[in-house]
Amino acid sequence: MNEKTRQRRSAFDREAGVAIAQALFHERGYDAVSLADLTAAMDINPPSFYAAYGSKAALFERAMLRYAHENSLPLDELLAPDRPPAEAISALLLAAAKQYGRDSILRGCMITEGMRANDQAARQMAENLAHGGIQAIRAYLDEVHPQDAQALADYIAVTLRGLSASACNGMSSKRLMEVAQAAGRFIARELEASESTAAS
Repeated sequence: MNEKTRQRRSAFDREAGVAIAQALFHERGYDAVSLADLTAAMDINPPSFYAAYGSKAALFERAMLRYAHENSLPLDELLAPDRPPAEAISALLLAAAKQYGRDSILRGCMITEGMRANDQAARQMAENLAHGGIQAIRAYLDEVHPQDAQALADYIAVTLRGLSASACNGMSSKRLMEVAQAAGRFIARELEASESTAAS
């Protein structure tokens, strides 16, 4: 093949590579995705990979940021100050259940599942990103129900993580939503009981 007919390889698209990595990490988890998996999926060699992303952990962080940008729950809308707390929290849990179970392959929350990575650096990155969402929920509860804000925030965090893990384990979207609705009813009863105690 001469110079005129030789096809020049197109430049590597780094953002497209992040999207590829995001799908792999979301489907399999950080620990189960190897460098060989990433370079094969992106059709690049290891030196090019390191030049583009620095490390697997650094790419994981970029992939999680991309995931968060595309999939973050609209907390400002769900936890609107003028919305009754029981309704707002129930809506949050239901929205999470729908999101975690909507795809047959990319299930659960990528960031939540990243917090279970064996790799300490990757796990810390996921925890840092998840912290912002939990803090936003806690700030909302501090405003609307300060007396039980910490316990409620912990309950919501545990429920969200349980929904994500269950989605990853194959629980159907219908069952996930039923669990979210049941948790929402429980929180509504707890808030009502707490308010009754405070008023008496």
